[in-house]
Amino acid sequence: MKLYSTLNKQVTEFKPLAPGRVKMFVCGPTVYELSHIGHAKTYIQMDVLARTLRRLGYELTYLQNITDIDDRIITRAWERSEDWRELANHFEAEYLKDMTTLNNMAVDTYARATDHIDDIIRQVEALMTKGHAYEIADDGIYFEIATFPDYGKLSGRQQVGEHDSQARIDQSEHKRGWNDFCLWKFHKPNEPAWDAPFGKGRPGWHIEDTAISEHYFGPQYDIHGGAIDLIFPHHEAELTQMEAISGLTPFVGYWTHTGFLQVDEEKMSKSLDNFYTIQDVVDRGYDPMSLRLAVLQSHYRSPINFTWDTLKSAHTRLMDLRAMADLRWQLYKDESANSDISFDKSSESFLNAMANDLNSPQALAQIANDERLFAQNLISESQQDGFINYLQTIDDVLGLGLLSSSDITEEQKELLQQREHARTAADWKAADLARDELAKHNLAVRDTPKGQVWART
Repeated sequence: MKLYSTLNKQVTEFKPLAPGRVKMFVCGPTVYELSHIGHAKTYIQMDVLARTLRRLGYELTYLQNITDIDDRIITRAWERSEDWRELANHFEAEYLKDMTTLNNMAVDTYARATDHIDDIIRQVEALMTKGHAYEIADDGIYFEIATFPDYGKLSGRQQVGEHDSQARIDQSEHKRGWNDFCLWKFHKPNEPAWDAPFGKGRPGWHIEDTAISEHYFGPQYDIHGGAIDLIFPHHEAELTQMEAISGLTPFVGYWTHTGFLQVDEEKMSKSLDNFYTIQDVVDRGYDPMSLRLAVLQSHYRSPINFTWDTLKSAHTRLMDLRAMADLRWQLYKDESANSDISFDKSSESFLNAMANDLNSPQALAQIANDERLFAQNLISESQQDGFINYLQTIDDVLGLGLLSSSDITEEQKELLQQREHARTAADWKAADLARDELAKHNLAVRDTPKGQVWART
């Protein structure tokens, strides 16, 4: 496996800390609203990274946090006159439902920030003891950037740019350094708070993730994933905190970031009326796997321009892939059919593409080449197991559900077999009756010199 890391800015041979075992953490959602298609891009691509690692034989533990306490959650709860915890629980449930809809099923553990307050407090105490943190009265506990000379080594930056409107550098006129960030926010009226030795309050954004990852993985692990807009300051802050606490480097071996998603060549924004949730896609009648495929047609580090026409094209491509998967039910007895095809080589080429920094466009191109070859020749009965194994490899990695979504019923299989037997016996009346029954099941059948060919209608 080769993987790009934002830390060293190059694709290198993937070497986990423990041979054959991988610990992977991905920044999860802040649960104050429905997840949008930008979230879909990141979580689909991180799901495929996890699937690829497992298919290549790695023993993977995939951890994702749930930010269920945050300024935005509190603000949204006030706006809706709702309890902040009920709001967070509601949108967490919606997020998990969306992930199931998209077939993002690789996560082993979802960890809520509020379930790890004790871990957060311990990290804040450690930073204070080591001289990296200080208190601002009636405000909070802040990390002092000046105490960590390596700040900026992940992003190559130390300050916010003009386009970083979402950078979330904590504001306080009493900070020692303008980019010092808040570890713990002291309690304010009508806000949730927890007791701590340094003052009652709630965690800052960045400390939640390192506390959770250290709880499950220790001070160092293999892969940290997330969207590209999290590199600075969020992931920079995570790296700074954890290496300051542990004294160990690197905190993470491979920082893996997904490219931006735009809509109609513009930044997705509610003010531009081009903000679409995952549920919007489903509500418009699109198969969720069409969105999944649309995402995978671009490399995970590349930006995507989303349009509804793009989604329609992806849906057409998905139907082609399902038609290819349907070929496993076309049982031809002519052993000369597709004699040049090696499904083992097809699987190997597919996996090689995915092992090369998750090159899903190249992997899909390999499938398209195979698809054209299958269309020119028929798959023989003796090749069926190899073909199914090939489809299983694709499903294991890309998660498109080709084997399940394109399955046919036992009744349909029996009708196809009845018609083939009738055709072989030259019982044309019985063959026609079977064809009429298949039509009722939305299966159209035509005859070829090598056997019957059917397709969905």
